[in-house]
Amino acid sequence: ERLPDLPSPDRPDAARRMLARERDLTEDQRAEMIAAAFGVLDDARFAPVFGPGSRAEVALTGTAPDLPSGVTISGRIDRLVVTPERVLVVDFKSNRPAPDLVEDADPAYVLQMAIYAAVLRRLYPDRAVEAALVWTDGPKLMAVPQSLMDAALENAR
Repeated sequence: ERLPDLPSPDRPDAARRMLARERDLTEDQRAEMIAAAFGVLDDARFAPVFGPGSRAEVALTGTAPDLPSGVTISGRIDRLVVTPERVLVVDFKSNRPAPDLVEDADPAYVLQMAIYAAVLRRLYPDRAVEAALVWTDGPKLMAVPQSLMDAALENAR
């Protein structure tokens, strides 16, 4: 999530520097992680996630009428895209193997996205709010349907 904010030519060196601090990783693991990151960054399907209007590591605190009574969140969104038409909240997941269908994702991930989307709808009432998971294994971008998020919120009540 930090690499997109750097100029493209600087990204490979920055990725190596970031992972060099992770002493518990082997060189092969570092190389695999860098390849996965660039698999996402260089994939045209993910361009809006890293393009204009996108930000990394966005703090979000709040509540919303859609949330179970008394629930207030304080979290950090991996990527947030805000355009005049829509808001897209994205969370990166590194599970291996990544699920083939969003319905097979860990229910906690869906609930997390539902909570973020509910709070963002309150902050941006004039825009569509969408959620997606980016699986670094693949890489895959999976939209999280509103119906799935609604069900997650209902089950949390």
